[in-house]
Amino acid sequence: MACLRQYLSTPLAYALQVGSTQDRPTLEDVAAYAGVSRSTASRALNEEMYVSPRAREAVLAAARDLGYSPNQAARSLVTKRTGAVALVLSEPESKVLDDPYFLIVMRAAFRELANRGSQMLVMFVDAPDDIPRTMKFLDGGHVDGALVFAPHSGDPLPVALKLLRVPVVFGGRPGRSSSDLYTVDYDNTAGAQLAVEHLLSVGKRNIVTVCGPQDHPAAMDRLTGWRETLAEKGMPTNGRAENGDFTQTGGEAAMVKLLEREPDLDAVFAASDPMAIGALRALKAAGRRVPEDVAIVGFDDNPKLAPAADPPLTSVHQEPAEQVKQMVDMLLDLLAGQTPEERRRVLPVSLAVRESTKG
Repeated sequence: MACLRQYLSTPLAYALQVGSTQDRPTLEDVAAYAGVSRSTASRALNEEMYVSPRAREAVLAAARDLGYSPNQAARSLVTKRTGAVALVLSEPESKVLDDPYFLIVMRAAFRELANRGSQMLVMFVDAPDDIPRTMKFLDGGHVDGALVFAPHSGDPLPVALKLLRVPVVFGGRPGRSSSDLYTVDYDNTAGAQLAVEHLLSVGKRNIVTVCGPQDHPAAMDRLTGWRETLAEKGMPTNGRAENGDFTQTGGEAAMVKLLEREPDLDAVFAASDPMAIGALRALKAAGRRVPEDVAIVGFDDNPKLAPAADPPLTSVHQEPAEQVKQMVDMLLDLLAGQTPEERRRVLPVSLAVRESTKG
């Protein structure tokens, strides 16, 4: 019997025995191979407490050697988990896929969730009519929770999501009534202050801004930072802001209007990198040299836009991958029944200085 037990403890021999009786190994096979009870094997594979490090290591090694993978449907009945998280984007699909920020967010969320053993489902909420469908899916047991980007004030989605039984974490501040929501945001006001203070430090005195849509909390905060910083220095702001809608085309059109109203402008703070690229085009078309005649600062520090601009763009740096990581951390805390230390987490920003502001 001892010789037989020793023989069956080798990976090849046990795998041959398992293969002779069924197509795929079971939890019982993993437990027998590891020399533990079925319940111990189950707790080890589900990462539960009260399993010794030695037993956990033996179970994981057995599962690896035998090629065991748990039946997700059966596992969900026990753990009440699906292993999936929804990334919900409350923007038209066409706009999301054209926005470099959202593309970075989607890639970062996919990688972060994959590293945590979860699948990512992407959902677009193009219009209010999509909200009932979205709610039904999210509350239908298909996902464990949701990471949501709903960046427009007045969007009914954040209020609707409060009714869900699964936890939800928001990227950015979703409108004005968000004090009871879990959010991870950037310090957008401080970022605008950094941009304006830098322009002032290089001798600029007539600083205009290409701002984002004013139903967007981040755009409102960036406009506030620009306005307050100039006001503290006793410098004018009236008539020196124009909405560029966070797009290159919008940024170009806004810059044309600002040049008409303020022909003596010598600096631009654009509240996103795409708008800054559009503003650069308008300045070039108007015969204004950057940075010799006009200095310009963007926001996002997008790695595919800011360094590749002509000239390379000074930009407020934020890190979408870190924002997504913090959102996933918060979501996992909620799934584990733990209350995050803070409901609203605000991440710092910095300034990446390049040739667009060097005179």
